[in-house]
Amino acid sequence: MLLKTRGIIFRSVKYGESSLILEVYTEERGIRKYIVSGVRKARSSTPASKLQLMNLVELIAYERPGKDMTRIKEVRPSLIYTRIPFEVERGTIGLFMLEVARNSIRESEENPALFQFLHEAFAFLDTTTGPTVNIHLHFLLELTAHLGFLPSGNFSVASPIFDLKEGQFIGSFPGHTEYLDEKRSALMYRLLHAERHELKDIATTRDERSGLLTDLLRYYHYHIEGMREINSLPILRQVMAGKQ
Repeated sequence: MLLKTRGIIFRSVKYGESSLILEVYTEERGIRKYIVSGVRKARSSTPASKLQLMNLVELIAYERPGKDMTRIKEVRPSLIYTRIPFEVERGTIGLFMLEVARNSIRESEENPALFQFLHEAFAFLDTTTGPTVNIHLHFLLELTAHLGFLPSGNFSVASPIFDLKEGQFIGSFPGHTEYLDEKRSALMYRLLHAERHELKDIATTRDERSGLLTDLLRYYHYHIEGMREINSLPILRQVMAGKQ
């Protein structure tokens, strides 16, 4: 049978002399693996440029019950990026977002809400005309809602501390060191409850963003078993170090 679906290219590996093996997060089937034959040939009808990491695509693929990997029949962009491939900051943020998603999503079944969230997040990264310095932090926080460990409770005078282990705002220091202080908790809460278009209005310093990034990745490691280190993190830190 043929499957028509939107997808986000999570991984691309060279296969043989001219083919690629793709890992794609699809709207209809979750994570799927596909072979695309001949794509690296000079006269391929499907140029490799359509199959870059992070690309948003529409594809028609062969589906066979019990098969872990099938072939793509047709593929075309569902959105052509105009800024991510050409701006270092956006490209670096995008690769970080992609790696976090790839390392934390384990499901092989469809999840339309999660797919739509990812699709909109990458589209926003490419199209927004506002500052991009808070986008990766907002992404990490929003993604927790789809992964099952959305921070609970409210930041307030009565509960000004966020417990990373328990995933909630609390009123007094826990019996361990894995928590955010009042200032860091307030920033996290504000970003958590902001809409994407409001991120430009949230003033953050370089040190605040760097510290919260470290905290949020610790939070992921607490709540996702076997969460791997993010290889793109040092590059993201280097790029973002130049932003005030």
